[in-house]
Parts: sequence; C-alpha cells; structure tokens
Amino acid sequence: MQKEQVSYQNKNRWLIMLAVFISTFMTSVEVTIVTTALPSIISELHGLAYQSWIMSAYLFTTAITTPIYGKLADMMGRKKLFMWGIFVFTLGSFLSGLSTSIWMLIFFRAIQGIGAGAVMPLTFTIIADNYDFKQRAKVLAMNNTAWGISALVGPLIGGFLVDTLSWHWVFFVNVPLGIFVFLICIFGYKETFKHKDKIVIDWNGIVLLSVGLISLLIGVQFLDNAPLIAGILILAALIIFIFFVRYERDFANPLISPKMFANRTFGIQILTATLLSGVLIGYQIYFPIWLQSLYRVSATVAGLVITPSSVMWFLASFFVGGLIARFVPKRVIILVTGVLFLAYGTMIFAQKEFPIWAFYVITAINGTGMGIVISMNTILSQHLVFNDQVGSATAVLTLGRSLGQTVMTGVFGAILNLVIRLNLNGIPFSSVNKVISSSFSGFVPQRQEIDAIVLNSLHGVFIAAVAVLVIVIVINVLDPNQKIIK
Repeated sequence: MQKEQVSYQNKNRWLIMLAVFISTFMTSVEVTIVTTALPSIISELHGLAYQSWIMSAYLFTTAITTPIYGKLADMMGRKKLFMWGIFVFTLGSFLSGLSTSIWMLIFFRAIQGIGAGAVMPLTFTIIADNYDFKQRAKVLAMNNTAWGISALVGPLIGGFLVDTLSWHWVFFVNVPLGIFVFLICIFGYKETFKHKDKIVIDWNGIVLLSVGLISLLIGVQFLDNAPLIAGILILAALIIFIFFVRYERDFANPLISPKMFANRTFGIQILTATLLSGVLIGYQIYFPIWLQSLYRVSATVAGLVITPSSVMWFLASFFVGGLIARFVPKRVIILVTGVLFLAYGTMIFAQKEFPIWAFYVITAINGTGMGIVISMNTILSQHLVFNDQVGSATAVLTLGRSLGQTVMTGVFGAILNLVIRLNLNGIPFSSVNKVISSSFSGFVPQRQEIDAIVLNSLHGVFIAAVAVLVIVIVINVLDPNQKIIK
C-alpha cells in the first residue's frame, strides 16, 4: 500500500510522550488494581451474581465510544479529544471510589469507560503521529514500560489499599495522575494538525454501531440468567451489524471505512487482537479469584500473580520490531498462540494442590505471548492503511480489544455462575459469595463442597479460554499473506 510522506519531527515530542506514558500507566494500573480488589468488592457489595458487570460496564462504554473518538481524531485532531478522555476517565475514577452499592459502582465504571474510549486508542495514534514505521516498535516497547511499572506497583498498591484501608481507594489513586496529564496537555501539547474545512459526521453509522454493540454486550451479560433474552439481543445485534456494514459501504465518509478491510491481513490483525484480549481478561479476573477463594491468600499476594504478565509483556515488546523485519507475521502468531494454548490448557486440569508458583509461570508465558502478538497487531494495523485512516484503524483495533474483553467477561462470568448454580445441590448461593474473598474469616458450612464448586466453575472458564486460542490459530492459518511486511 502506498502511503503519503509525513513529517515526524515535533520539538515537544518528549513532553507529549510523557503524557502518553502516564496515560498508559493509568489505564493499565486500572486493571491490576481493580482485579486485585474485585473479590473484596464482590463480597462487601454482595455482588457475585453481577461480578462480570464491574468490568463489563467499563469495557462496554469503552467499546462503544472508541470508534467514534477514532473517526473524530482523524477529522478534528488528537489534543482536544485526548484531554476530554482524560477528564472523563478521572471523573469516573473519583465517582467509582465514592460508590456505596454494586449498581452505583457499575454506573460510575461506565462513565470511566467513556473517558477510556478516547485515551486508549489515542495514545497509540499519537505515537504513530510522532514516529515512523521503523521507530514505532521501539517507542511502543518504551511505552510498555508503563505496563511494566503498573504490573509491579499495581497489585502492591491495590492489595495494600484493600488490606489496610478499603477497596474504594483503588479508584482514587488515578485522580492525581489524571489531573497531572491534563495539565501537561494544556501547557505542553502543541498540535499541528490541519483541521478539515468541512466535518461530516456519520450520525447514522454511530447510531447503528452503538445500538448493535449495546444489544450484543447486554445480551452477553444475560447469558447465565436469561438465555432467551440473551439470544434475542445477540441475534438483533447481528442483524444491526449487517445493516451497519451495508450502510457504511455507501456513505461517503463512513465511521469505519470498509476499504480498510479490503486487506485481509488487516482484518486478521484486528480479529486476532480481539480474541486474545478476551483470553487476557480471563486470567486477570480469575487468577486472583482462584487464589483468594481456594488458597485463602491475601489480596496483595493474589494481585501479585498478575505481575509477571505485564513485566514480560514489556520485555517481549522490545523484540517485536526485529520479528516483524525477519518473519512472516502469521507464523509468529501461530507459534506464540500454540504456546499459550499449552499454558492455559494446564488450568483445565489444575486441582487445589496446583502450586502457586505455577500461576506466576503461566502469567509470565501469557505476558510474553501477548506482548509479541498484540504489539505486532497494533503496528501492522496502523501500517496497512493510509495515513488519513491511522486514527480510525487504531480505534478499530482498540474497539476490537475492548469488545473482546467485554464479550468474554460476560461469557466467562456466565460460565462461572452457570457451573456454580448447577452444582449447588442445596448449598445457598450466598455461601459461595462469602468465600470468594479471602478477607471473609467467618465459618462457612460445607466449605469443602463449596471449594469444589468454585474449582469446577473456574475449570469451565479456562476451557472457554483454550477454545478461543484454537480459533486464533485457525484464522491465522487462513491469512493469505506469505511475505515479510515492510
């Protein structure tokens, strides 16, 4: 694909990257801190039945708003939208910390996600604006330093706050960071973007995509307790998406240009990132739950199990540039996903005697694999489109990642709750809710039977994760590209 030449020189580039790095830290530490606190949140707010919504609400609004922000960024520039995202994300974090009920928390997490819908894709887009294809892999790897730092301090901070103060503080910690980034953007982010004379907004496309995503994501959340409603909503979403694709083909300035997907390799990069992000959310949520509910370790120790993944993600991303330059992408992705398949496959057969150190090994393998593949997906998806589509392409990739996480959060949550309910045999569901958090120290009757129920439900979650990895391998086998991409 021929691309127009772009100047990547910007005297304030280092300051812009500082804002990007801190923003990346904010969004990544959000995951490590919240998942560490999740068992305590579930237990205190009596929210086991709605536990998937705590993550899904955030991912849900992120998914809906991401393509809208991406398109607007291509038409209006990055700075104002990035600052808006930082403001809303910070406000949502503050309000989430004030929550006193499960439904308040879910609502404020949704507000947080509206901000993240701008922040997450625009960090990658801003990097693409400031660095060419050859430099981009190194800068993305440097940006992943924020992931590495968050992996080290996130679980420690999250566990410390939960164990010594309360889970509310895991949301407050992002507020000063958000304010700092906002100030950097005001005084240090000098944008040279050329605004288009006439901005045409694809309102019909926005409505169709939003309604379709809402139907799909709410449908997924109803899978465990209202399967008929879930089926109707998911079917409605598929029909709406068909109309959306047809409409976008005929619209002059579409929200998501179908021309990007004319390149099958681009589409496979998006789909791969989507599916692997769904697998990623599985270990981030359910490893801490496994350790706290079955092994009775503290929130701090349970949260640390996520650390190796982000650290190895950071380290592995430095090798992505060399891998892209030397190997056909599909071969790298198939090999790495095969290793992930073997690692996650062990969780299907793991029992209560499964050693804690093995969780750290699996998360390290996960981080290495995800760091290579998803970083590769990001770089290639930006490279395989024209420069005036970089914002949209990045947003589509981020949408895919958010959508994968949101859908699989609902699917995993449905599987967990379904298996629990099928195996209760007269045991109250509330008793299972109590043992999810290690902070509960009271007596629970039939504790051994409850532990067996929780273990079986977690096995069901990881069976689904392994099935997704198989799909990733298959679609990359079908990738027609057989050459090194330059």
